[in-house]
Amino acid sequence: MEHVHLAVEEDDLYSGYNDYNPTFDSEELENDVGFQQAVRTSHGRRPPMTAKFPGTAIGARPLASSFGSRIPMVSSMGRPMTGAVQDGAARPMTAVRAAGYTSSLTRGSNFDPLGQSRGPAPPLEAKNEDTPDEKIKILEKKVNDLLEESCMAHSIGALQLALEKAKEAGRKERTLVRQREQSGNADINVDLTYSVLLNLANQYANNEMYPEALNSYQVIVKNKMFSNAGRLKVNMANIYFKQKNYPKAIKFYRMALDQISNSHKEMRIKIMQNIGVVFIRMGQYSDAITSFEHIMSESPNIKTGFNLILCYYAIGDRERMKKAFQKLISVPLSIDEDKYLPSNDDPGSNLVVEAIKNDKLHQMERDLCVDMVKSSQYVELANDLEINKAITYLRQKDFNQAVETLKTFEKKDSRVKSAAATNLSFLYFLEKDYDQADRYADLAMNADRYNPAALINKGNTVFVKQDYEKAAEFYKEALRNDSSCTEALYNLGLTHKRLNRLEEALDCFLKLHAILRNSAQVMYQLANLYELLEDPQQAIEWLMQVISVTPTDPHVLAKLGELHDSEGDKSQAFQYYYESFRYFPSNIDVIEWLGAYYIETQFCEKAIQYFERATLIQPTQVKWQLMVASCYRRSGNYQKALETYKDIHSKFPENVECLRFLVRLCTDMGLKEVQEYATKLKKVEKMKEMREQRVKSGREGSARGRREGSAGSAGDSNSTKVERLSAKMRSLPTSNEPYEANSPKELDASYVDPLGPQMERPKTGVRKRVDDDDFADEELGDDLLPE
Repeated sequence: MEHVHLAVEEDDLYSGYNDYNPTFDSEELENDVGFQQAVRTSHGRRPPMTAKFPGTAIGARPLASSFGSRIPMVSSMGRPMTGAVQDGAARPMTAVRAAGYTSSLTRGSNFDPLGQSRGPAPPLEAKNEDTPDEKIKILEKKVNDLLEESCMAHSIGALQLALEKAKEAGRKERTLVRQREQSGNADINVDLTYSVLLNLANQYANNEMYPEALNSYQVIVKNKMFSNAGRLKVNMANIYFKQKNYPKAIKFYRMALDQISNSHKEMRIKIMQNIGVVFIRMGQYSDAITSFEHIMSESPNIKTGFNLILCYYAIGDRERMKKAFQKLISVPLSIDEDKYLPSNDDPGSNLVVEAIKNDKLHQMERDLCVDMVKSSQYVELANDLEINKAITYLRQKDFNQAVETLKTFEKKDSRVKSAAATNLSFLYFLEKDYDQADRYADLAMNADRYNPAALINKGNTVFVKQDYEKAAEFYKEALRNDSSCTEALYNLGLTHKRLNRLEEALDCFLKLHAILRNSAQVMYQLANLYELLEDPQQAIEWLMQVISVTPTDPHVLAKLGELHDSEGDKSQAFQYYYESFRYFPSNIDVIEWLGAYYIETQFCEKAIQYFERATLIQPTQVKWQLMVASCYRRSGNYQKALETYKDIHSKFPENVECLRFLVRLCTDMGLKEVQEYATKLKKVEKMKEMREQRVKSGREGSARGRREGSAGSAGDSNSTKVERLSAKMRSLPTSNEPYEANSPKELDASYVDPLGPQMERPKTGVRKRVDDDDFADEELGDDLLPE
């Protein structure tokens, strides 16, 4: 309260506000003699006198009363006017100064509340680098730069320079920490500190300064601010291993293993592998075996498997050595066997492949292994390696080299000879050189009569010669030698099907389906057999199973549409035909069926798009273009139909149906071209009759020549020309009725077996094992790898 001053009653600015002064009573002005005299004379019209003292804009000229007084005028309520000074009282503050007003404004000056007349703002002050925050930022950047320089020096092999940079980064980082403490900034850059310490420890280790490296690692590990720092105990264990301090190495490896979670499986496997190696160095083979066996059960690899065999050898356990060796040879090599195959997408990679395809390293890789085995006591293994070499040539699509390699086995022992001859028969069969395929199949059978693959290949060569009875015998013999040979069972089913033994064929494929549950080929053959047995419902059921395996196969979808159409279910047929068209919009039979369906259901406008697509696929077939024009005419678009017929006539000027419709449309529309098209129609019809007579006479002459035994060259030539002309005439429409007058049923697609001969093709009999070489017959790709 000592700083609070209470206003005195005499100092009240608004004292006397309610006092009454009769001098300014306007009600008594009528009785004021002086006022009335001033109003009636010029005394009241004299200009007021100029004030002798400065004041506000209003108080600069004080008003004069009827008494001629020069004092400022006071209101009737006693409130002082703005700017008036009364008895030395303080003037109350107004709100005009905030809007840019000032009492010191001189006459003639401009109103400038924003101060724009003072010119541009002064430039920004330069950053002061002496502030603590700026010093910290600069120092932090220097530490990061030193870390990068240290890492770069290590990458180029300058280990001593890398260590010096790491030490300097450490000194700068400690200065940075002190700078933060002095400035009162308690936020420490933990990541930067960790990076500096770790880099310093690594550089000590790289320079073989192991005590210093261990001390640096120990500083990181003991600091609880660094999360996951316990993993660095692996590095410390590695240093102890280099110092041959194996007990401590084991201790730190196990401590690191405890710090790493099971989610980091690969890291844990590597640490356990290191533990096993340390136990081997210590001569504790049983402990090493425990580590290696765990690794082989979790993540087997070549190095661990080999070390495990050595440990079993060291303790003299032969049985476990054999099991370990079996595990070792079952480990995938993870070798890219297709590294010499060109890639179509990357031209640069293709150039590299061509450059290294026949270099010395590749030759050594390809031949050295086989040559070394040949010169050793394991000569028999060299034969298997040679066969694998031939298979590698096949993967590289070098068929000539593969054939040459396999031909070298013709003079080998019977087992190897049979395997090589089986593969050669397989290759020649794929190249459709059936004579050579038959020759090598016989050679393989003579070398090993119990080789089912050789029997299958022999049956295939007989199958293509349509000797189905004999082919069936070879397939049956292959099944007697190997009851699980699926290729022989499949081909036997095809053979029974060709011999029209449908029930026996069905039995073969049902047995095969029990073995190969998800084989689309087997299920399709079952559907086809039920269709031939006139059981369409069963055929549909099997095709539905095919669709469940291959839902986007357009040929199977079309086949389902055909079966539903034959059953009278047009809506289901349309659904499957439409799906087939969506996946493969180039099947003429499907396009024709869909177009005919829309015509039959009176939606000719929708049929146009299908016949136009058929026109794009077969531009030389006039019937599709005629169907497009017919759809326009049926839908009532006669002008478009006329234009289409004219376009057809320009491409096929001798087409009779087109001219007939041109004549009809021109007549109906009253066009002048009707006479021109009618003349052309008569001319074309006359030419057609003459051609038919020539064909007829040519056929009679050919028959007469055959009866007389005349087979001269001239006669043969004429006969060939007549036959070609006859074929050409048969391809032209011969109906005398308008094209669209035909029944829509004649437009239905007569579906051809979608898989055709390819599905009927017998399985080849190359084997999957090196001894009997069983391979799949689909492609010359990954299926050619032996097991």
